[in-house]
Amino acid sequence: MKTPTLFLLRSALSLAALTALHAHAAPANPDALTTALREKVQNIVVIYAENRAFDNLYGRFPGADGLATVLDAQGRPTAAYAPQRDRDGSLLATLPPTWGGVTMPGVLPAVTQAQSAGLPNRPFDIGQAFGTRLGMDTVTRDLYHRFFENQMQIDGGRNDGFVAWGDSGGLVMGHFDTGETAMTALARENVLADHFFQGAFGGSFLNHQYLICACAPEYPNADTAPAKPSVAELERDAQGGYLPRLAVSAKSPASAMDGRPIFVHSGNLTPKNYFGDGSFRAVNTMQPAWQPSGNPPADAAQAPMAANPAKPTTLPPQTTPTIGDLLSAKGIGWAWYAGAWAEAVADGQQPAGAPRRVIYASDKTGVTSPAAVGFQPHHQPFNYYAAMDPLRHPEARAAHLQDGRDLLRAAAAGSLPPVAFYKPEGLYNQHPGYASVADGDRQIAALVRRLQASPQWKQMVIVVTYDENGGQWDHVAPPVGDKLGPGTRIPAIVISPFAKKGTVDPTPYDTGSVLRLITRRFGLPTLAGLHTRDEALKVHGQPAMGDLTAALKLD
Repeated sequence: MKTPTLFLLRSALSLAALTALHAHAAPANPDALTTALREKVQNIVVIYAENRAFDNLYGRFPGADGLATVLDAQGRPTAAYAPQRDRDGSLLATLPPTWGGVTMPGVLPAVTQAQSAGLPNRPFDIGQAFGTRLGMDTVTRDLYHRFFENQMQIDGGRNDGFVAWGDSGGLVMGHFDTGETAMTALARENVLADHFFQGAFGGSFLNHQYLICACAPEYPNADTAPAKPSVAELERDAQGGYLPRLAVSAKSPASAMDGRPIFVHSGNLTPKNYFGDGSFRAVNTMQPAWQPSGNPPADAAQAPMAANPAKPTTLPPQTTPTIGDLLSAKGIGWAWYAGAWAEAVADGQQPAGAPRRVIYASDKTGVTSPAAVGFQPHHQPFNYYAAMDPLRHPEARAAHLQDGRDLLRAAAAGSLPPVAFYKPEGLYNQHPGYASVADGDRQIAALVRRLQASPQWKQMVIVVTYDENGGQWDHVAPPVGDKLGPGTRIPAIVISPFAKKGTVDPTPYDTGSVLRLITRRFGLPTLAGLHTRDEALKVHGQPAMGDLTAALKLD
């Protein structure tokens, strides 16, 4: 169990190395495992789903470090369970209700706020807890999943602040019975990693960035830019240094039993120099400078592909090196495939005020459907980078940012690039609030089967993982690393002819482990952020993160 003091030692670690314009050189002489990896694995495919903690989906998986650690056979808490605490540190006698109700408006069967009250202070099965059966096709409400809130919920590794500092009451403690799902079947056939953590604290935007650059994007001179209102207000220590805690408003309910917390300002940017490098960093959702973006063009007639730069949430183009840059520099093919990408590009070029029919589209209740798939621009990390500028680098953009249907065609033809990322559109990404577990489970499993039918399958490794926990509780304390993370534990499944079949891999991993695998396989320099993470883990007496080769049998 990590202490708060140890957890706050992150503040001594600078982000400067994360944003350095160089990367650490690759080792000159590969070892036997690296040689075998390079000879046998020709394709790495990363499937990136949304917003699920490990215990939320795989807490009952046989042999995994799951809910059996904290609940006995009768569902009662064991001594290993750290009960949820109120905002003053006292134990909560029961969980608060789920504010606003468990299910999204219009979703049947409905579970109201009143029906969700009075649950014991412990994890519970969402399908059975409320007196009406909820299936994995039920769309439940969204939960806070933000950078500083996640750290307050983790509470120095105790994981006992999820209720107090979330906005959804007791729902953070819920989990699903996924024993009969298609993805669980694939996990049983292959490798489930049960100590895989989100690379960065907080939400989707930052963890997508971490997946490609192991960094937090910069907003230069944010204090004099349109983004100034987005700077978060934090508590400070006795020396005036920033703490990883949001300042709480005097209007905030004192107890989690009385309502969600109210902060002075939970912004999208850190204060200047929070990471020790003199910069403002984007840690919660910002929008790309090009379409598809959540911000429409300022002038759709003259510059239809440009998002309005005057909007406070439009992030200036980024130049930090990414894994794509390193692959391209070595002549190695790669692509980011996104569901509904082609439709979203067209949708984004409409004038301001025109209704979006693809980007963040949903029905009137906020739930996605085949007619409103909910494409998420902040889930497209390469679109934030100057290297993908549609006017200056149209060829690179066309080569590397492609539609999900292009992935299916390439897989069938045996022409997938060596590195492929796939992002499902909202309907299929399993994000609470607008998508169900079931729809994504079916679509992702079907994609895996298509990849297994590809001529390239015999030399392929597929990694299916999630961007972050979606605000959901998990019982395993994250390792103490740098000020970016790692955050809460999330699921990861390694699927391959080389997978150590039918096993659970306890190796410590995080989102950057995907980059480590790609780096090792293709002999790339190491992104500076990966080096920073591993050095920070060592400072705190913990092992460096693995690169997923422990899940493979390559001899």
